[in-house]
Amino acid sequence: MADFHDDLRLAHVLADQADATTMARFKALDLKVETKPDMTPVSEADKAAEELIRTALRRSRPRDAVMGEEYGLEGVGPRRWVVDPIDGTKNYVRGVPVWATLIALMTPGEQGYEPVVGVVSAPALSRRWWAVKGGGAYTGRSLSQATRLRVSSVNTIADASFAYSSLKGWDDRGRLDSFLHLSRDCWRTRAYGDFWPYMMVAEGTVDVCAEPELSLWDMAANAIVVEEAGGRFTGLDGRRGPHSGNAAASNGLLHEQLLDYLGD
Repeated sequence: MADFHDDLRLAHVLADQADATTMARFKALDLKVETKPDMTPVSEADKAAEELIRTALRRSRPRDAVMGEEYGLEGVGPRRWVVDPIDGTKNYVRGVPVWATLIALMTPGEQGYEPVVGVVSAPALSRRWWAVKGGGAYTGRSLSQATRLRVSSVNTIADASFAYSSLKGWDDRGRLDSFLHLSRDCWRTRAYGDFWPYMMVAEGTVDVCAEPELSLWDMAANAIVVEEAGGRFTGLDGRRGPHSGNAAASNGLLHEQLLDYLGD
């Protein structure tokens, strides 16, 4: 198996630089925010963080391709970095601290491109999570000060904590009844939103989570952290990985039950 620890260390350096950029503009009264064609917001900090990461990767990994939310795909190499400069931009622009920079490295695998490194950095929460293929998932202040992540052992939906982002997405896709059915059958539901439910699944503080519409950059880093913590990450169609345009994540024990409620 290839060793990706040098890439993991680089991803941490990239996350450190992005954190400095995003935190410098967080809650700034003169923050510039635009509306993209899909009617979602983008701030000057989103653009600056992605530009910074791309510039660093051109210098340190010139043969690798880079895909980012704000500037698309650049390069054609077999290794592909996938970046969401601020996952949770709506929170960011309103001063809510639940947002993160997501950085993943993907390489060709048995099912197409698969994430082999993932870093999720939430500086306003003073939290960071990361994983490398075959090396486990961790959280902490640095590589040397880290705690290994493990998913929960809850094995019934009636005892499960279910996290999500919003009701509207499920309603827009005609799946609200199924969503509410699951919510009623669970022990607890909370709308933490964006990257955070996936990190909670990896930590074992949440047992299942799902979202009906996502992009690759929303999922790549989250997927490897969940899997390396012992959980499962698929689309609502049950296909492993971050390629289905939506997501279902669990501690593994509850995954088929989760898909019974919300799966395609």
